[in-house]
Parts: sequence; C-alpha cells; structure tokens
Amino acid sequence: MSVKVEVWSDYACFSRPELKSERYSYECITPSAARGILESIYFHRGLRWEIDKIYILSPIKMTNIRRNEVKSKLSNTKARSAMTGKNIDLYINAASDIQQRSATVLKNVHYVIEAHFEMTNNANESDNPGKFQDIMRRRLKKGQCYHQPYMGCREFPAKFRKWEFETVPTVDISKDLGFMLYDMDYSDTENIRPMFFKAVIEHGVIDLENCEVYK
Repeated sequence: MSVKVEVWSDYACFSRPELKSERYSYECITPSAARGILESIYFHRGLRWEIDKIYILSPIKMTNIRRNEVKSKLSNTKARSAMTGKNIDLYINAASDIQQRSATVLKNVHYVIEAHFEMTNNANESDNPGKFQDIMRRRLKKGQCYHQPYMGCREFPAKFRKWEFETVPTVDISKDLGFMLYDMDYSDTENIRPMFFKAVIEHGVIDLENCEVYK
C-alpha cells in the first residue's frame, strides 16, 4: 500500500558525508531523510517505510548561511568515569566552545514523497497492512506527528500534508546528481555502514523502485 506526502520548507540541508566541517547539501532530499519524515508522522516497530519516488515541485536553489555550532563533543571516557562516581563535569560550555561555520543549503524546497511500507518481524498478531494504512491516512488528515519533521537539520522544520491529486506537477529538470546517500545498513549493529545509489532526476522525478544500491 502506497502513500504520497507533500512536504515543504524555507530551507533544507541534506549534508554530503564527504564534507563534514563545512556543511554542503545535496541538491535534493535523500531517501533516508524522506524516510525520517514519514517516521516522524507515523512510526511503528511492525513496519518499515520504503521510498519509491521523490517528486521535485520547485526549482533547485542554493544559498550560503553561517551557523553557530560547538566545536567539540562529550567524551565517552568522561561519561564512563562519571558513572563510576568521579566528579567530572558532563557538559559543553557553548559560550566558550562556540564556532561559526559556513553552510551551503537548499532554499524554498518542495517535494512529494511516494512511499510504501513493508511489514516487519516485530509486528503484533493484531497488526495488518490495512490497519497501518488507515492510521497513516488519519494522521496525515489531522496533521499529527510524533515529533516535528525537518529537512535535514532540526532548525529547518518541514510542513506536510497528504497529496490529494492524481498527478504531481514537477519541475522540468533532468540531471545526474552522482552518488547520493541512500540509507544506513543496520543489519550489523557493530558495523553500521552507509549505502549509496546513483541519483538521477528525470523530468523532476527520482525513481528509487529499481535503483542499484552500493555498500
């Protein structure tokens, strides 16, 4: 069973993993970010969202901004020491640790996400596809979500609603985006690996139904 969800925001940043210190966004939402938006609307251990197509409804525009970030992170070693009773400060002083970084982000993004879900082994006996489909439909109609969906970064909240029309008026753009992050492989929790695919926009649509995934 499939669903189409319209999402849009003033800004978005789907960071390329090879550019970590200075954020640089992909030119389009990634499948993993699209899945995250759907999971923020309706998540259940008995299902997993699979992204089929991404429709681009607005031209690709990028802009530069500067963001305040902290330059360090909490240490696992300090956390373990604190758990044993040692008197260690477990915090980051943002005032002294602040660092301003440049980011190249997307502007005025607008997509329609077409997806379906697969049942998982964690589903209960009372769970079934029709039940999940009805719950998702009701949540979209009421605008409900477990947490605010966002476009790559939490400071870029996304608005959403169910796409009610048969066709999607995409922008007329065809472009090879190269390799893009597809998702993370959690089959081995000790060795979580990224997965990539060859992203190609054809007349405003990225088709993920038969794409080849590389690990």
